Amino acid sequence: MSEQPFSPEQQEYLKGFMSGVEARRGALGLPLAPAEPAPDPADPQRAAQDATIAAGGKLTPEEDAKRRKHPLDRWDEIAATAAAGKFPRGTDVFLTKYHGLFHVAPAQDSFMCRLRIPGGILNAHQLHGIADIATELAGGYADITTRANFQLREIPAEAAPELLIRLNELGLTARGSGADNVRNITGSPTAGIDPQELLDTRPHARAIHHHILNHRDLYGLPRKFNIAFDGGGRVPVLEDTNDIAFTAIRATEGQGGEQILYRLALGGITGHQDFARPTTVVVPPADTTRVCDAILRVFIREGDRTDRKKARLKYVLDRLGLEAFLTLVEQELGTPLRRLDPAAIAPATPQLKHGHIGIHDQKQPGLHYIGITCPVGRLTAAHLHGIADIATRRGSGTIRLTVWQNLLISDIPTTALAAVTAELTALGLGTTASHLRGGLVACTGNAGCKFAASDTKRHAASLADWLDARITVDHPINIHLTGCHHSCAQHFIADIGLLGAKIEQGEDLIEGYDLHVGGGAGPEQAIGRLIRPAIPFDDLAPAILALLRAWNGQDSFHAWCAAHDTEALATLCRELTEA
Repeated sequence: MSEQPFSPEQQEYLKGFMSGVEARRGALGLPLAPAEPAPDPADPQRAAQDATIAAGGKLTPEEDAKRRKHPLDRWDEIAATAAAGKFPRGTDVFLTKYHGLFHVAPAQDSFMCRLRIPGGILNAHQLHGIADIATELAGGYADITTRANFQLREIPAEAAPELLIRLNELGLTARGSGADNVRNITGSPTAGIDPQELLDTRPHARAIHHHILNHRDLYGLPRKFNIAFDGGGRVPVLEDTNDIAFTAIRATEGQGGEQILYRLALGGITGHQDFARPTTVVVPPADTTRVCDAILRVFIREGDRTDRKKARLKYVLDRLGLEAFLTLVEQELGTPLRRLDPAAIAPATPQLKHGHIGIHDQKQPGLHYIGITCPVGRLTAAHLHGIADIATRRGSGTIRLTVWQNLLISDIPTTALAAVTAELTALGLGTTASHLRGGLVACTGNAGCKFAASDTKRHAASLADWLDARITVDHPINIHLTGCHHSCAQHFIADIGLLGAKIEQGEDLIEGYDLHVGGGAGPEQAIGRLIRPAIPFDDLAPAILALLRAWNGQDSFHAWCAAHDTEALATLCRELTEA
C-alpha cells in the first residue's frame, strides 16, 4: 500500500485516548486490555498493519491477534495449556497453528500436527521416529498430504509440547506449517535420480526452507503461501498451482548460449480457480532464494489485511497487475529480473501421469526408485517402520513423499527389486495400481476436519472398489475428492473432481458431491467444469461409471472432455446414468 502510517501527532493523540479508556475501565473494575508491544521498526508485518489502519481499514481478528503478540513467542502459553490438559480456544486456535498444531474439533477433539519436510525428502531414521511419535503421542498413523508432507492426528492436548520437541530432535519441525505462513516447500520427488530431469531441485527447496525458518519477519504474511520447484523430471509436482512456481527450462538461445534456468510463474490458487500466471522472468538456480525473499516481502506489504478471502497473492496481482508487481519485486531486489522470450524455451519432456507408482530406472546405472501405493495417503506406524527398514536394507535409506499422497523409496539395485516387492506385499502395500487408483487423491474429510461436508477418504476407497469391479480403463485418470471449498485435494485440477456437499433428502442432510470434469495441470492445464451438482454419494459411482464407459477406448479423459462443452457433458452424464 502507498498510504502513510499515522503522523507522530496522531499517534500521540491515540495513545492519550486509549490511556483514558483504560483508566475508565480500571475505575469500573473491568479487566484491562492487554498492552500492545512497542512496535518494532524492522517488523514488516507491523508496518503493513499500520498502513492498513492509516488508510481507514479494519484489521481482521487474526491480524489483531498477530499484532498483540507474535505467534512464535507463544511457547509458554502452549506449554501451560497442555499442562492443564486443555486445547486452545478462540483466536488462540489460529495462533497455535504457527507451531504446526491444529485443534480440529468438533471432527476430533484433538490436535493434528503438520510437519515441514522440504522437497518431501527424509531419511529412514526420521521415518522410524515419526512412526514412534505416531504410536506414543498420536493416533498410530500418518497421512501423506498433497504438499508431499506428513500429518499426525489424534494428539491429546497434554502431548503437544513433547511431540514438537521430539520432532525437533529428529531434525524435523512443524514451525510455520499452518496459519499465515509459507507452507511446506515442494520439489520434484525424483530430484537427483531422474534420467530426464533438467535440474536437481533438492538444494533449492532446502535453501528456501531454511531461509524461511531463520527469518522471523517472513512469518508476517497476510495469508498462507505455497512455493514449488519442478526440475523437469518424470513425476509432476503441480508447481502451477502454487503462489510461486519455478519450472526448470532449457533456454535454447540468448546470452551465454544454452542454459538451464527456472521459469517463474506467480499467483496459483486453484481452489479459487486460478493457475500461476506465466511470466517472461527466468531465474538462475542460485538466485531462487533471493527472488523468493523479495516476492514474499512485497506480498507482506501489499497483501490485504482486512479480508481473509482476498488476502492471497492472486488478489494482489489482480489489483496491481503482473508487471507492476514484478516492478516492486525488482525494487526490493535492487536489481532487474532477467527476462527471456518464451520462443527461446525448448519444449518440455512429457511427464508420466502416474509416474509416482511402480518401478522405474534411475539416472544412476543399476539403480531404481519404487513408487509405493498408499491407500488414500494413510499409513500405519507398522507401515512406516516397515518402509524405513526396507529403504535402509535395500537402498540408501531415502524416502521421498509425493504430492499424489504416496511415497517412493530410491536407490534400489536391480538385484533387490524382487525382494523389495515381496517385502512390500508382506506389509500389505504394493507397487502397482489400476489406472483408476493410481491418481486417487482424498483430503482428510469430515472424519478429521470440521470444514468437510463428506467422509472423503472412506468414500474414495469405496468408489475405487466399486468402479474397479466394473470397468478397466485404458489410460491413467486422476480422481480427487475434497471435502470443502478449501480444496485441499485440488478437485478443480482433476480429470474427475468431487467437492463434498450436504444434500437435503426429505428431512435429512446426507453426504454427497458436486461432480466436476476436465481439470488438469501442466500441459493439461484447465479448471474442471461442474456438470452435476449435489449428487448423493450412493448415486455417485453409477454417474462416474457412465462417463468412463462413454470415454473408454479413446484418447486421454482430459482430451475427451475438452472436445465437449459443459452442457453436452452434463446431458451425457444424466442420460447415460438414467439409462
